[in-house]
Amino acid sequence: MPTNNQLPNYINGQWQKSAATETRAVFDPATAEILAQAPLSTAAEVNAAAAAAAAAFETWRRTPAAERIQPLFRLKDLMETHFDELARTIVFENGKTLGEARGEMRRAIENVEVACGIPTMMQGLFSEDIARGIDEFMIRQPVGVVAIIAPFNFPGMIPFWFLPYALATGNTAIVKPSERTPMTMRRAFELLEEAGFPPGVVNLVNGGPDTVNAILDHPTIRAVSFVGSTPVARHVYARAAANGKRVQAQGGAKNPLVVLPDADLDMTTRIITDSVFGNAGQRCLAASLVITVGQAREIFTPALTDAAADRVVGHGLHEGVQMGPVISRHSCDRISSLIESGTREGASLLLDGRSPADPELAKGSFLRPTILENVHPNSELAGTEIFGPVMGLMQAETFDQALQWVNSGRYGNMACLFTSDGGAARRFRYEAQAGNIGINIGVAAPMAFFPFSGWKDSFFGTLHAQSGHSVEFYTQTKVVVERWLKEWSRQF
Repeated sequence: MPTNNQLPNYINGQWQKSAATETRAVFDPATAEILAQAPLSTAAEVNAAAAAAAAAFETWRRTPAAERIQPLFRLKDLMETHFDELARTIVFENGKTLGEARGEMRRAIENVEVACGIPTMMQGLFSEDIARGIDEFMIRQPVGVVAIIAPFNFPGMIPFWFLPYALATGNTAIVKPSERTPMTMRRAFELLEEAGFPPGVVNLVNGGPDTVNAILDHPTIRAVSFVGSTPVARHVYARAAANGKRVQAQGGAKNPLVVLPDADLDMTTRIITDSVFGNAGQRCLAASLVITVGQAREIFTPALTDAAADRVVGHGLHEGVQMGPVISRHSCDRISSLIESGTREGASLLLDGRSPADPELAKGSFLRPTILENVHPNSELAGTEIFGPVMGLMQAETFDQALQWVNSGRYGNMACLFTSDGGAARRFRYEAQAGNIGINIGVAAPMAFFPFSGWKDSFFGTLHAQSGHSVEFYTQTKVVVERWLKEWSRQF
């Protein structure tokens, strides 16, 4: 897998070496080996991709929906055939475990499957005789050239939150993968090419912030889909919207999990531990605040601490490993700084995962699971997305207080409750201010046939990723009011 080769772009059905003078090294975060070089493509290359997509759009939009989904059917089979290869690529460039990478690719394939239902999903409406002899109907048409800007933490799944729906509804697309983890999408585009999409329908442009801004400013690109941190999501939303584009921008999160005393001990401990430390905490649905209510503190704190301490950390391809590294040494330093900040603010370290003792872990960007107790609701730690394997414990006296803490945060991506009380569960899902709610679920990730919701500073836009929201986002409605003056002739 390790190679120093520069990754190519894919424009108008051709693999092309970028003209960029700058590249970014792609590292294996477990070993610090250089895997590849990602070019920081120029605005001229974005323009070339947009021009190719615009030229392909006129033919692609006229292709019947039942024909447009045929390459998606083939792509689904190809992704199944190369499933483990794609998953292993994710492990190398992202660091997560093989099991986590397989789970990511399974969700990617699910979105391809759902998008194959577009002939039904994008049907319009028809009303006959809205007035005598006049009919009215609404149809859906593609918006044109669209762009997808993906993050590093799910290099295989997140582009497929968007791409299958964009293509199936008749749009042409440009994908800009994260410059930290571009190799998975490079392999996915080889499969897209093999699946038989016409030249220009799908394009891949590698790059960094300047490449993103070129996408946001380009007049041909009509819609932008983005996932990343909240500051960047806000920038993407503001700049793209100022240029008249449709935007869906998923931002950061600080996902609280509330634990009532009647929650099942073994199940809750296992699920919370997986939620906080899965993917080394680098997912937008990772739990990072655990709010115990009343006596739950005494019941769950020791169990969570023991489960976190027992978690096996190492290279994601090694047997038995449960947690890999974070993405970079810079991330390690940032996370360690936030842990230190938490202790200065009064939190107590129950488990300190900084500076792992294992010399093998010293080669990469590893942290072990960390738990801080007595996190204050108004502290920096309670309000900052850590994006690492850190659990903050808070103690609420009542369910009302816990719910107030959940709703006082700036983010609204996910909130979860653990309980055996149906009344408490119903109240929580009704009142909790988050777009994805889990009841005895630690990662409330919607299936591909539901939208990936997000509220408050976790999302900028109106229509979310996946399913029916994607169909609405990637199509524009046209209403036709129709009258025929010539009466039907019996001669036919």
